Amino acid sequence: MGTGYAIDFQDLIQRTTMALATEFLFGTAVNSLQIAVEDLPQPYNHPDYQASVEAFSKNPANEFSEAFLRAQTVAAERDRAGWIWPLAEIFVDRAKKDMKTVNSFVVPFVEKAVKNNEERNKVNGEVQGKREVEDDESFLDHLVSQTSDKTILKDQALNLLLAGRDTIAATTTFLFYLLSQHPEVSSRLRAEVLEHVGPTKRPTYEDIKELRYLRAVINETLRVLPPVPWDVRQCINGAVFPSPDPKEKPIYVPPEAAVVYGALMMQTSEDLWGPDAAEFDPDRWIDDRKQRFIANPFIFVPFNAGPRICLGQQLAYNEMSLIVTRFLQAFSSFNFDEAAIPPEGQVPKNWANGKGRKAKERFRPKVILTMSSEGGMWFKAKAAEDSDN
Repeated sequence: MGTGYAIDFQDLIQRTTMALATEFLFGTAVNSLQIAVEDLPQPYNHPDYQASVEAFSKNPANEFSEAFLRAQTVAAERDRAGWIWPLAEIFVDRAKKDMKTVNSFVVPFVEKAVKNNEERNKVNGEVQGKREVEDDESFLDHLVSQTSDKTILKDQALNLLLAGRDTIAATTTFLFYLLSQHPEVSSRLRAEVLEHVGPTKRPTYEDIKELRYLRAVINETLRVLPPVPWDVRQCINGAVFPSPDPKEKPIYVPPEAAVVYGALMMQTSEDLWGPDAAEFDPDRWIDDRKQRFIANPFIFVPFNAGPRICLGQQLAYNEMSLIVTRFLQAFSSFNFDEAAIPPEGQVPKNWANGKGRKAKERFRPKVILTMSSEGGMWFKAKAAEDSDN
């Protein structure tokens, strides 16, 4: 960051969460962070921008994550096309090449875990599903103690990788973007981190629980820029929804009907959150405005809600808290650099005349399965002063 040019925080955070997620799942991280600084994406206003774009796609450190992203894109497009999507792929499977790359990384871990579990069961005379998992084992080690079906194991591992990498990366990226737009929040949050954790110490779980304002900032980020802006659920049985118009009859929803709900719209609705719903204000999670959420928890659904709430919610909070804390220990401020954004990511001028969040945003959202910033999220970060350390 000492070059004078901005760095793509979105790329950096995605690399970090990919390494953390694969370490948690498989016990070994992909080499997403093993890349030289000069091989990172360059900003649009850098003289080597075009060359860096070409080099980036060929770097081995990006092979797995880029293939994973392309496969997600195909999956999302198939979902939106509905039942007719196979017609568009009669002659070629668009995901085949990238899934081969993804599977070449995942399958060996699955096969090794299954083999180790079978050998362990033979030696100890244990039954599938009855073995206690050791503290130092990976999540995959836990899964193989329940089933030896390699297809199920691979699919569940990829499902968890998607949930554990993209949503956390998106939220953390958006959090730093919002800090860059609200320096007073950034200063207050950093002061809390330095007070409770210090300038260099790695935060413990107990430290993170004390960072009350950090939790408020994370929640407010999840509210105004949810990583999954809309989602779909399917009814098992028939249900009745209340009509938006109290004068009208309830709405019948038949069994197996798909129900789409928009977290982004719900969480920035003035009807649900008050007249300042479009404003980024972490204090709403601390002051009396919190009563809106307490009275109706279903107005805040970044992790879904009810009996189907995300099982990884606390893992996500802790991982995001750790990443944000470490960055705030190292850097004192984050400045959004619009000149670094490539043309496809630049915000149209007429957005300034829009309503709600649209009039405020300085990045262009892109949605595949999760939301991200088109063209990256570029910041110039100021290193912490020596006096902090």
